[in-house]
Amino acid sequence: MAVWGGIVTDEEERRYERAGFGGAGAIGTRPALLIIDVQYRTVGTEPRPYWEAIEEYPTSCGDVGWAAVARIAELLALFREKGFPVLYPHVAPKNVATDAGRLAEKIPSIMGIDAKGYDFVAEVAPQPGDVLLPKKHPSAFFGTPLVSHLIDLRADTLVVTGCTTSGCVRASVTDAFAYNFHVVVPEDAVYDRAPTSHAVNLWDMNGKYADVMPTDAVMDVIGRVETTA
Repeated sequence: MAVWGGIVTDEEERRYERAGFGGAGAIGTRPALLIIDVQYRTVGTEPRPYWEAIEEYPTSCGDVGWAAVARIAELLALFREKGFPVLYPHVAPKNVATDAGRLAEKIPSIMGIDAKGYDFVAEVAPQPGDVLLPKKHPSAFFGTPLVSHLIDLRADTLVVTGCTTSGCVRASVTDAFAYNFHVVVPEDAVYDRAPTSHAVNLWDMNGKYADVMPTDAVMDVIGRVETTA
C-alpha cells in the first residue's frame, strides 16, 4: 500500500485519476542525488521520539528522520559506487540581523539553532567532490547555483531526499519539474514532522510532479542505469 493509503480518500484518488494525474515519468541517463537539509537540527543528535527530540532542537522531526537517514545512506552508497553526482542543498546558519524577514515571523524557532544543528548528519555527510549549496529559502533552486551545477554535471534526473516532505522537498521538486528534470522521490528517504502532511504531499507530488516510490524500487532503477564517463 502507498504511504498515503488510508489518508487520501478513494474519492480524492478518483478525482486525480479522472483529471489524468499520476502518469509514470521516466528516468534519464544521468541521475543526481539531492540530499536536502539532512542536518542535526532536523533529526537531533541521536534517534529519539518526536516529543523528546524537540527538547534538543524544536525543528527536529525525531526518529522518523533517522529512519529516513538510513534509507538515504543506502542510496548514497549506490550513487557513490556508480560515480553519479551527489549534491547537498542545506540551510545556511541564520544571521538574525539580516536573515529574519518573513521566515522569522512565521518560524521564529529556526533563528535560534546552535552551530552543531547546522552540521551534516555524519551517516550521510558530504565527501570531497560533492556539491554543497547553502540556501536561505525552501527550494534548493531559489537563490542558489543548483541549475548551473546540474548542467555542468550533465544531470537529467533528480532523486530528491531529505526534509521536510511538505516544505523544502516539495518546493525543490516543483522547481525541478519546472526546469524539465525527471524527478524521483523515494517515499521512505524523505521525512516530515507531520505524518499526514508527509503522506498527502507525497500523494500530490506523485500525481503532478514526480515519481514517488520506495527506496528499494529507486535503487533497482538507478542500479540499472549505465555509468558513462
